[in-house]
Amino acid sequence: MQTPKTNTNSLAAIGDSPMVDFSSLRPDNGASIHVKWEGVNPTGSLKDRMALAMIDAARRRGDLEAGEPVVEFTGGSTGSSLAFVCAVLGHPFHVVTADCVAEEKISSMRALGARIETLETPNGVSYDGLFEDLRERALQVRDETGAYFTNQFENPDQLEGYRPLAEEILDQQPEVDEFVMIVGTGGCAMGTARVLREADTDVTISVVEPAESPVLTDGTAGEHSVQGTAIVESPPLVDDDAYDRVFTIPSEEGIECVREIAQTEGLLVGTSTGMNVAAAKRIAAERDPDDTVVTIACDTGLKYLSDGLYEGLEGSTFCLC
Repeated sequence: MQTPKTNTNSLAAIGDSPMVDFSSLRPDNGASIHVKWEGVNPTGSLKDRMALAMIDAARRRGDLEAGEPVVEFTGGSTGSSLAFVCAVLGHPFHVVTADCVAEEKISSMRALGARIETLETPNGVSYDGLFEDLRERALQVRDETGAYFTNQFENPDQLEGYRPLAEEILDQQPEVDEFVMIVGTGGCAMGTARVLREADTDVTISVVEPAESPVLTDGTAGEHSVQGTAIVESPPLVDDDAYDRVFTIPSEEGIECVREIAQTEGLLVGTSTGMNVAAAKRIAAERDPDDTVVTIACDTGLKYLSDGLYEGLEGSTFCLC
């Protein structure tokens, strides 16, 4: 039994997430699927780990002094995580985002004190060029205000932030035959893979991307409905030598997997988790029953309720009159 953490600030609540055996989703005669449930982090996302790592490293180097502002652009959970870390450490935070991002994420950033700037998108979905538009505006804010730009897609500081995640995986599930992770910045996939490979050079590392935007497979970016995943060519933190294969999963398959997880495992997860588990199911089906596939439940699905992610599921509604 772990000793409870006491007399610390809320940053100490990051990490130590449980590992869940998704036994109901295990294919017949296939490998087991174990999922690291990152929804227990303070903002409900694994991005709390990388946000703290980036801010902490900048402060230690002297790139970010006490009370100085921070700016970032994000289409995923990074904004909420940075807003959380900046609130605790006393840094004003300016976030550049888009109207295709779940309203719950925008609301949580605002509640944590962030200044929100939202760019409009056609049809309310990610498009080829959105990354560049968001980045350009974040750079303008940096130049106008002197804010520290965390630059999540190119910042290697986050890689170290995922070392504890990999160490927790190895502690909870010492035998990992294959690790699978969707690519956003690439930080979690690369940071975790590095530590797993240090422990076992034979572990297979697989990465996931939307089939509608196969940037790792053939360099093609396109519209998709999976928030926070790669939308540009060659994410700088992704090392081609650090992974063995890429799974391109259609967004709809990932969304259906989200709903399946809710009604079989009882966890509300986001779309990136659905993509991870959809790939893990494919992998488990081709591996031996004694093998273990590990992936990540990146964040809580409570952030996506307004997007209709769970609409159409069977259930009952009663009126108490």
